[in-house]
Amino acid sequence: MAASSTYAELTVVPRIALQLPVALPPPDGFDPSLNETWPTVIGRLEFMHGRLEYMPPCGELQQRTAADVLTELNLWRRAHPSFAVGGNEAGMLLGGEVRAADAAVWRIVGPAAGGFARTPPILAVEVSGVDETVDALIDKAAWYLGHGVDTVWIVDPATRSAHVITASGRIDVGATDRLPEPEGLPGLAPNVADFFRQL
Repeated sequence: MAASSTYAELTVVPRIALQLPVALPPPDGFDPSLNETWPTVIGRLEFMHGRLEYMPPCGELQQRTAADVLTELNLWRRAHPSFAVGGNEAGMLLGGEVRAADAAVWRIVGPAAGGFARTPPILAVEVSGVDETVDALIDKAAWYLGHGVDTVWIVDPATRSAHVITASGRIDVGATDRLPEPEGLPGLAPNVADFFRQL
């Protein structure tokens, strides 16, 4: 059965009745390491604990904040061409699982090969929203750290603040402050307020 027909029949369920993410049955021929075998859905997918997990599309606060985060990262990257910035649910295959960050920064070690990144980024950034609370993203940050990511930023549009998570612990950063420079990313210390310019 083709992936498109696997998800052709829809049932509308109130969001309050769901615990997100929702596990989907993988389509025939699904291989989490090959993005061309992933189903096409309106929303976001990750592969965790042997499950294909679905999240609905994000709302305006989350998407505008993610765009502002990417703007700041790319402005920094222009002066640091040995790094690459990923966005648009930047997929990474680490430890047999596939996660997607709202933004991430890697050191360039060769040309982009296509498919999922197979090395951990130095920095992963997640933006909280209606379906992704700060607490849920702190749990996701633990996954990142356990798979070789050095620093995780969790950006919270609701409070216009950010949380920096490393192996050393967590630092909360207010809207009037700068984020501390992550180890290995020289000069990357944006103002938290710049993540919320579109709000």
